[in-house]
Order: sequence, then C-alpha cells, then structure tokens
Amino acid sequence: MVEELVERKATKHKKLGSKPVSLSDIPLASNDRTAIRIAELDRVLGGGFVKGSLVLLGGDPGIGKSTLMLQICALVTRDSKRILYASGEESAYQIRLRAERLGCVSEGIDLLSETELESILESARELRPGLMVIDSIQTIYKSSLTSAPGSVAQVRECGGDLMRFAKECEVTTVLIGHVTKFGMIAGPKTLEHIVDTVLYFEGDKTQQYRILRAIKNRFGSTNEIGVFEMTETGLREVANPSSLFISDSTASGSAVTSIVEGTRPLLVEVQALTSPASFNYPQRVATGIDYKRLAMLLAVLERRVGIGVSGMDCFVNAVGGIKVTEPSCDLGLTVAIASSIRNKAVGKGTVIIGEVGLGGEVRPVYSIESRLKEAEKLGFKVAIIPHKGIRDLGRSKIEIMAVNEVSEAVKITLG
Repeated sequence: MVEELVERKATKHKKLGSKPVSLSDIPLASNDRTAIRIAELDRVLGGGFVKGSLVLLGGDPGIGKSTLMLQICALVTRDSKRILYASGEESAYQIRLRAERLGCVSEGIDLLSETELESILESARELRPGLMVIDSIQTIYKSSLTSAPGSVAQVRECGGDLMRFAKECEVTTVLIGHVTKFGMIAGPKTLEHIVDTVLYFEGDKTQQYRILRAIKNRFGSTNEIGVFEMTETGLREVANPSSLFISDSTASGSAVTSIVEGTRPLLVEVQALTSPASFNYPQRVATGIDYKRLAMLLAVLERRVGIGVSGMDCFVNAVGGIKVTEPSCDLGLTVAIASSIRNKAVGKGTVIIGEVGLGGEVRPVYSIESRLKEAEKLGFKVAIIPHKGIRDLGRSKIEIMAVNEVSEAVKITLG
C-alpha cells in the first residue's frame, strides 16, 4: 500500500499554460557546465555538472559516496561558489572531522544537519548555492506525508520537489542514495527516471579501487567510467587504469584481453583455473564474467577445438574486480581456459582480442585500432586479433597475428 497525498486545487483562477517557443530561438549558454577538475569524474559527467541539473549518486554503504562529494565541494568552492551540504545521517561535527582528514575544509561550504525537506529548501532559497548536496535522500522526509523517511512515498515526493527546485532556481543538486542488496537504488524506480544523471559507485569496499559508472546521463555518454583509488586522504583518480587490471603473473590459465568503456580502451587480465571434477556435476564459477557466456565458450572448446572440459571444474575471474561484459574478451578467455587445461602459460607481452561464435570462428570487434594503441603504450609486443579486423588497422609497432578460428589462436599461443 502506498500513501498518496491529495491536494485540492483552486479552479477559479486557472493558470494559463506556457506558450510554445521555436527550437532555434532558444539561446545556448557557453558556461552551462562547471568542471570539477577531477578528470575521471568530468569524463563520466561529460564535462562537469550542468547548471540546474539533478544528479543521483548511488553505491553500497562505505563505498566512498560522501567522501567523493566532500572532495567535490572543496574543489567547486575555488570558483567562488557557495555549497550547501545537507546531511541527515551525520552531525556537522562529524562532517568537519572527515573534512579535516581529507583536507577539504573551506569557508564556502555551509553544513546543515536537517532531515525535513521544507527546512532544507528554505535554507537553499536564502543561500542560493551553486551546488547543493543531499546526504542521503532516504533520510529526508516531507512533513505533509505521514509515512516514514525512506518509504516509497517519501522518496518519490522529496525527489520530485528537489527536481522542481533545481530547475526553477538553477541550482545543481546531487542526491546521495543507498543501494539495496540487489544492487539497485533503494526507493522507487521513478527516482531514477526524474533525475538527469544516475551515477553508480562500484567495487568492493574492502579493496582500494572504485569504479564510477554513469547509468543515465541526459548531458553526455552513458558508457564512460572513472577509476579511483581509496587512500587515507580520500579518493584519488587513476590516470592509467589498464595497469591496475594486469598482473605480472606467468602462471598458466592467464591471458590479457581488451575492452572499451565509452571512448577509453582498457586492457584486462582474465584468469582461468580447471581441475578434475570431484562430483558428477562439474562446477562453473565466474567472477566478473557472464556465467552464460562462460558456458558457451566451454561448449565451443569441447566441440570445435577438441579440448575436453565436460569432466572438469572451471573457475574464471577478471582481475581487479572489473566486470567484463563485452564479447571482445571471448577469445582471450577461451585461450586462458585452454592454457589452464594444458598447464602451459601464454607468452608474456601477448594481447588476445576477438569475439567467438558458436561455429568456433573468431569475429571482428569495433575500435580495434584504439585497443592496439593502448596495448602498444603498455609495452605489448604481439597481438592476436580477428583476420577481418586487419583492414581497419593503420601502422602499428605490435606484431599482428590474424586468426579465423579459435583453434588457430590456441595453436599460436600454446603450440
């Protein structure tokens, strides 16, 4: 059951609707974005915060959402802009302690420990800040509703009022939201529909690396990611994330492949471990890799390459905690599994790129040239790619080995 607030509207003085305006007559502002000066964040946002936009930042508890926003506030105040930081979870003293640790103490940041929406909006109208942060939307309540904070009705109504305030007063507003155990923003799905941008903080809070991903962005691409490292003094951007997902291991069952996140190519190491099954039903465990994709590649190895996997347990993993969903990693993962079965390592300095079809063929992937440039920058010497992708290549210092079948790639790498 969801409580609905019914308001009686006066019908004597009916307000006329706004008149239509020609699209070409709407002026474009050149300074509608505020750059944060954090390259990884600006890339995800598409250049910075848009004036009057509503942004939703979600993530697991303790992942670093409040830490990131406090660092952003300190950077935005350099442009002589006032910041209103409304916290319903922590006191002003607790926020000051964190700011001291992060080195983010600034006179331009105004703290407000309040959970009532009307009081927050009243303070915002008086201050007229350049940026307002709500930490978090699940703790804010509207006094006209009798339901508890964090309920469906409260989150939806508070989100709608904040959206109207952001558009009318042209105040950039960031909502921090909690994530449920299923990985979704806690509250109604309509909250994601009304905001302009939805950002997710991914990663294990027990590890030091975090990935910021845009799920929705009305002002930019939704395929860009930002990589951060959690340190004692806060989050620090990682300029070369490919180096994080590649280890120096020379053991069997390891291969380096490439993915593209937005416009950025990343090299990722995929690992596989196989062993004889102890039960009648072999195990298939995938971390960071789609389970159904793994099952398909195992069937291709069995039928098209002739490497038996039906009686073996198979464990695969993407290094660094990144999630690999792109089919360009199929060939690298297949070679890694074959390497583990034969107990023979893939040559160091080799990158393997390609999509695998059910017939055992290797299909071309997009942006092959940018992937090879990234591999060349990191010192790779050999690249195994689909034969059909050669025509899209320019000059490259990497030795190119083109293959048409999975069996050819296995023969080149493992003999």
